[in-house]
Amino acid sequence: MTAGTFSPLRRRLLGGLFATAVLPLPASAKKNDPAGQEPTDMTIKLTFNGRSVTATLHDNPTARNLLSLLPLDLTIANYGNNEKVAYLPRKLTEEASGSFSNEMPGDLCYYAPWGNLAMFYAGYQWSQGLIRLGRFDNGFEPLLMPGKFPLHIERVPSRLHPAAGEP
Repeated sequence: MTAGTFSPLRRRLLGGLFATAVLPLPASAKKNDPAGQEPTDMTIKLTFNGRSVTATLHDNPTARNLLSLLPLDLTIANYGNNEKVAYLPRKLTEEASGSFSNEMPGDLCYYAPWGNLAMFYAGYQWSQGLIRLGRFDNGFEPLLMPGKFPLHIERVPSRLHPAAGEP
């Protein structure tokens, strides 16, 4: 082989590397990328202390795993000065893990190391093990009430996925 020429195998490898670097990710890869997740028709209702809030879940494996556990009766309590937490009966899949930005009050997350839901009502920063599940729909005012309360979480039927027995 002379200088400046590449074997057919080497050309294919270099071509593959080039294509990987320049071509956009397929839609399925973006779905699990925390930065590219979109809201879905998966809505849940959280009820505690006589108040309810709804949240729309993102399209990711961890959010779908949470949905499969519903309905749930848990306890919601304050944690720090910016969130409420509720411990789940079992850990969820971590397939949707990865860093994300644009953290905002109203985010619903899962904290994998402790197996709890994290419901943010004030500013926060992403940390290792935090997976965004979705966002609260119409504000998060009930989360501002201090204290520990029984919490009921259920799926809100959508037109695309009605509850059993509904037309």
